Amino acid sequence: MSDAAANPIVRARDLTKTYGTTRALDHVSFRIEPGRIVGLIGPNGAGKTTALKAILGLVDFDGDLRVLGLDPRTQRAELMEQVCFIADVAVLPRWIKVSEAIEFVAGVHPRFSRKKCEAFLSHTKIAPSMRVRELSKGMIVQLHLALVMAIDAKLLVLDEPTLGLDILYRKSFYESLLSDYFDENKTIIVTTHQVEEVEHILTDLVFIRDGKIALAATMDEVGERYAEVMVNPDKADAARALKPLNERTIFGKSIFLFDGIERTRLAALGELHKPSVADLFVATMKGTYA
Repeated sequence: MSDAAANPIVRARDLTKTYGTTRALDHVSFRIEPGRIVGLIGPNGAGKTTALKAILGLVDFDGDLRVLGLDPRTQRAELMEQVCFIADVAVLPRWIKVSEAIEFVAGVHPRFSRKKCEAFLSHTKIAPSMRVRELSKGMIVQLHLALVMAIDAKLLVLDEPTLGLDILYRKSFYESLLSDYFDENKTIIVTTHQVEEVEHILTDLVFIRDGKIALAATMDEVGERYAEVMVNPDKADAARALKPLNERTIFGKSIFLFDGIERTRLAALGELHKPSVADLFVATMKGTYA
């Protein structure tokens, strides 16, 4: 993450959280700048949910954390006027009417615009009198998006937002998010297990492992730092001598992942590719990346 901006959206210094004898966050420091889409990625129990809860003021912690310049522990009410938090979109109560869902969000979020929400829904087949149980999965996604996009929040926090949806609806969720919601005045933090489907929308990547930051970089930096090389068997030893982060085999060919090695040196070994976020994640979580 860049250190250039004077007023980051999130700034954490030595953020620490302990549950009993388990250290969920271990002296974590990072910052998130305005107008970014940040993927907070980690396996279960890595600390990403605890980090989100700290940002949202839902858990106490040690260290220093500022979100929109505020302390989530002591200024949560003020903070939540500028933050929107969305978990799993499949959890809207099935009995609730669309009009009641709109009423509920209008009641709890001061920056919700009923007009914007209704304008978004007017382009769908969703009627205010319909109950959630009458809606298809695709319509539920549209309703959820309408509720989210009508909130003028500076920070949108998405925790596994597409859990329980099939791939078509997951894709349309992220496409709508980009085209209808995101602009340079808004910042999005998203956690997901389906790394490959958010890869194309992210500007920044944070990997968290065992309560520590394993990687924090912009997607541009990731592209510059990391490279995958498909290597023929006769050059495999030469590739291993360059200390790759990871090695895997596909169709009899070895694929090596490198960090910070000059492209000209790697090109002599075989075919160069940009690694996917998923492949980078697997290599990082193996413990081969320090």
